[in-house]
Amino acid sequence: MSKLMASVSGVRGIFGDTLNPAVVMKYSASFGLYQKKNHGKGKIIVGRDSRTTGIAMLNAIVSSLLSVGLDVVDLGIVATPTVLLAVEESDAIGGIAITASHNPPQWNAMKFVDADGMFLAPPKAAEFLQQVDQDIAWVDWQEIGSLYQDQDAIQRHIDKILAIPYLNLELIRARKFRIVLDSVNGAGGLISPKLLEALGCEVININDAPTGIFAHPAEPLNHNLLQLEEAVQRHQADLGFATDPDVDRLSIVSDRGQCIGEELSIVLSQLFVLPKSKGDIVVNLSTSMLSDDIAAQFGVKVHRTKVGEINVGKKMQELHSPIGGEGNGGIICPEVHYTRDAPVGMALVLGLLAETGKALSDIVDELPKYYFAKDKVDLDSAKMESAMARVPEILKGYQIDDQDGIKGVGDKHWIHIRKSGTEPIIRVYVESDSPERSNEICKNTIAKLMA
Repeated sequence: MSKLMASVSGVRGIFGDTLNPAVVMKYSASFGLYQKKNHGKGKIIVGRDSRTTGIAMLNAIVSSLLSVGLDVVDLGIVATPTVLLAVEESDAIGGIAITASHNPPQWNAMKFVDADGMFLAPPKAAEFLQQVDQDIAWVDWQEIGSLYQDQDAIQRHIDKILAIPYLNLELIRARKFRIVLDSVNGAGGLISPKLLEALGCEVININDAPTGIFAHPAEPLNHNLLQLEEAVQRHQADLGFATDPDVDRLSIVSDRGQCIGEELSIVLSQLFVLPKSKGDIVVNLSTSMLSDDIAAQFGVKVHRTKVGEINVGKKMQELHSPIGGEGNGGIICPEVHYTRDAPVGMALVLGLLAETGKALSDIVDELPKYYFAKDKVDLDSAKMESAMARVPEILKGYQIDDQDGIKGVGDKHWIHIRKSGTEPIIRVYVESDSPERSNEICKNTIAKLMA
């Protein structure tokens, strides 16, 4: 049996195993009551990605929310950032995004959204999770909630992106970009082509049907995007975009038909935004040193947070940061909202290409070069704790940041070791000035963790 993962990142598991309708109803009813206590009676907005278990999850969630006296607005199959934006721009008291993000198709999950359109902040998430085993106060027939449909959320999301004040729509449209788009049979097939067409692009879709049967592993990593690389070359496209099933992470293939790595999605966005809206940028601890180089170029600072978009987004709000995100392809543009948004990233990257008149590969060639190595250790919980206990010794002599796992910064390289919030694994991230060095450091670190 798999482990049910309940954390600040939501509740996720393999459907039919530890995640089932009874579990879904318990958590969603408890969330509804928690929001009702904090915000009063109101409505909860719900949207899902394309996973085959999504409709079962939706029905369990709707039933439980109605039965604790809350109204429910169903957005249908939408991107997770669409759910968040819909909550933010409404009077809803919260939302639930039904998605396991980049996990394999047998997984599903619930991500809980606060009334401000951002995921529950860690203190609230912890408080909510502590009370899920309490008895549920179901309402009677006179207080039952009502169910509504909202079919316009995707278009409102697109309109908000097109309204970014520094985005020169006519200049982008004049370039008539040819784009190959890989939506991995997730929710992206319902929003990304429409946005790109509104930006005057010729769109060549692959894996666009939102079937939930993913054409390749769902995480938009370089080695999963060989089909996209081939398609960009075959169609002589200007670039290729790839998203994960819930459309909050963006990967890019250059005009040469080469994946440039998720890390560059946020860097390209920074290059476009900072000349127009100067301010400190916010990224998480595992994001590339390239952000430091870009910040130095524009005379601003980099602030690093715990992994997790809520941590980045809250810090951006505090600093009034104009651009931020995570190195996994998660771009946060406050002109739209303080959440990761792959369609936003597409628009910002196209804006950069249109204004510079350069090919993407030429811009990438001009950037400093750093190289990532990422791996994970899959251990049972007892061994995981003992492995993490060895980390301080492994990173002895490094400059330490322990706000999220432990990160050690050394000479032109760093190592970040942390327990995943979404899977029962330890993640190891390494970045340095050469691929050989990064791979060797990562390999040695994994060996020491497993010793």
